[in-house]
Amino acid sequence: MQRIYEPEDLLEAELLLGMLASEGIAAHLTGQHLMGAIGELPASGLLGLLVEDHQAERAQGLIAAYNAAQPLPGDEPESIPGVLLC
Repeated sequence: MQRIYEPEDLLEAELLLGMLASEGIAAHLTGQHLMGAIGELPASGLLGLLVEDHQAERAQGLIAAYNAAQPLPGDEPESIPGVLLC
């Protein structure tokens, strides 16, 4: 297995795990159990996404595309910030 990405936080990690799974790539998250020990450990580099060697290049490409994505014009909500939409 290869460590291909270090998510910023658990939310990003879970989102990327789901995205990779939807593309048929099995990924494993390491370090999630260390997040509660932040005061004792370095603040970055705890989380890591691992995939099988043969899927690493494709997974890195998908994550790069995710990170480069921009919102579509006109896709912003029409409400004032802070207003509940549901």
